[in-house]
Amino acid sequence: MLKIIFCLRRLPSLSVGEFQRHWHDVHAPLVCKHRRILRIVRYVQVHAGFDALTDKLRAFRGSPEPYDGVAEIWYESRDALESLGSDARARAASRELRDDEARFVDLAHSPIWHGEERIIIPG
Repeated sequence: MLKIIFCLRRLPSLSVGEFQRHWHDVHAPLVCKHRRILRIVRYVQVHAGFDALTDKLRAFRGSPEPYDGVAEIWYESRDALESLGSDARARAASRELRDDEARFVDLAHSPIWHGEERIIIPG
C-alpha cells in the first residue's frame, strides 16, 4: 500500500467552518465519485480542532500554528498511482479535484508527500 499525506491550510479568505464544510460536503463527494478511476483504496479526512486543548498542546510543545486538516489517501501500490498519468480519464478526474482544491486550500502552503505506515501500537 502507498499512502499520500496532504497537510491542508485553508485559503485566508475562508473561516475554519467554511473550509471544513467545503472539504467535507463538496470535496469528499468528488473524491468518492472518482475513486475507481483514480484507484483510491481509502480516503480519510482529519479535521483540526481549534480549541483550548489544541492551545495547550501547542504551548507544551512550542509548536507552530496547526494545519487546518490532513487528508490521507491510500493506493494499492506505487505502480497504481504512477500509472494514472497515462489514463486520460484519471487525468481529467485529477484536474477536477485539483480545481476544487484551489477553491478552499492554500495549495502553495499545503505540503503533500507519500509514505509508508509503520504501525507501532496497533489499534
